[in-house]
Amino acid sequence: MKFTPRKLNRFNLLQLPLAYIGGVRVRSITDQAVVVAIRHRWINQNPFKSMFWAAQGMAAELPTGILVMKAIAASQQKFSMLVTHQEAQFFKKATGKILFSCTGGNEIREAIQRSIKTGEGQVVVLISEGKNSEGVVVSRFKFHWSLRVKKTV
Repeated sequence: MKFTPRKLNRFNLLQLPLAYIGGVRVRSITDQAVVVAIRHRWINQNPFKSMFWAAQGMAAELPTGILVMKAIAASQQKFSMLVTHQEAQFFKKATGKILFSCTGGNEIREAIQRSIKTGEGQVVVLISEGKNSEGVVVSRFKFHWSLRVKKTV
């Protein structure tokens, strides 16, 4: 599959409908970085009139997962992938449009190469930062992805 925002947004509609209904949309993709947008709306808000932390979490995880899937596809190997740990920090109310970005493409490719070489699982820690329209960081999520090359029989 070619990784384009349009194809990934369609994938979200079919495979991650909660994220799609909540307004999560892929904006840009490169080998190094992915940007995802989510807009504060009634469906993803908390009682305090800002974006619910779980909606931010969905939007924050997506760029990390896309980078992992893209790097795995480029390796032409079969891998298992799993989030094993997640941490979040919240700095400001999330209102309006929030852009989450992750720039960990190089770290993922290095972990994949180590797993291919050793056959052992690797953990890569990826940071996804959410900024509002003024460029102010509203939240920062840290995802620990476990990657392991699948052995061929």
